[in-house]
Amino acid sequence: MAAGLSAAITPKPFRSFLSSHLEPKPTPLFHPLLRLQKTLYGARRKRSFAVCFVLEEQKQSAPQIVNLAEEGSEDARDSQILIQARLAEKLARKRSERFTYLVAAVMSSFGITSMAVMAVYYRFSWQMEGGEVPLSEMFGTFALSVGAAVGMEFWARWAHRALWHASLWHMHESHHRPREGPFELNDVFAIINAVPAIALLSYGFFNKGLVPGLCFGAGLGITVFGMAYMFVHDGLVHKRFPVGPIANVPYFRKIAAAHQLHHSDKFNGVPYGLFLGPKEVEEVGGLEELEKEINRRIKSSMGERHGLVFLFEENMGQRSRIRDNDLGTESPQSQFTNIV
Repeated sequence: MAAGLSAAITPKPFRSFLSSHLEPKPTPLFHPLLRLQKTLYGARRKRSFAVCFVLEEQKQSAPQIVNLAEEGSEDARDSQILIQARLAEKLARKRSERFTYLVAAVMSSFGITSMAVMAVYYRFSWQMEGGEVPLSEMFGTFALSVGAAVGMEFWARWAHRALWHASLWHMHESHHRPREGPFELNDVFAIINAVPAIALLSYGFFNKGLVPGLCFGAGLGITVFGMAYMFVHDGLVHKRFPVGPIANVPYFRKIAAAHQLHHSDKFNGVPYGLFLGPKEVEEVGGLEELEKEINRRIKSSMGERHGLVFLFEENMGQRSRIRDNDLGTESPQSQFTNIV
């Protein structure tokens, strides 16, 4: 933009005035003539001086366009570096959280499994010390182990709907929000469910008879269910630690997809159970949504599997993209979308 200065002189309309010091005083005889003379003599033209500013738009030169392009490329480069730094920080934090929870899960699982195996071995070895094998007691122990594991699924479904999403929502709510750190308040429920299992195992281990054998089996079934729940729910569904090849088991994929529908609240919270969650979804007519979620999780797992390669390729192609977008054809927001 350039400013121009122009000046103009414009005349104003005629304006009459009287000059009393140059004219003779009027007499009664020539008064009309003198009045006309005053009018003609007194009519003068005034001139005014006006100044105008004119703004002129000029085309930008080629060096200015190059400078703007360089500034745009620098802004794009800075935003790209900032986005990559945030992604790297988020990835490192997720890895740290997963590793911390993995250590806790492995230690607890190894400890519980070892104690359960030793308890079963020593208990049955003590039962057979007299030479007579207590078949009824052994059958009751194994039967209660399976029954307690299956019964825990129905107990968890009822407690999830009637307690965790009702009076205990202030604790369970942490599980439906983005997690900050390796643990959440909802993990307290795992400890609460472990208390009756430990009590039943202890009573059945230190006592002989049919009733202690049934209690021992019930405690063992609760323990097995808790371990399976941790690996499937925390590891497979919410990816708090890697679970290995069980993620490729078709039914486990259905379980994970069904539980993800619970978090999406598409069917009023259904399913509330875990291992029988696909059955609950089928009962409310959500098979189509279940299949969509399964396919989405498969694509997501494939993307995470190749995530490091994708980030590497993204970093290698950073400069070429910036050179192609020197004129600002691609915004930082679109670049962020491409990275994510």
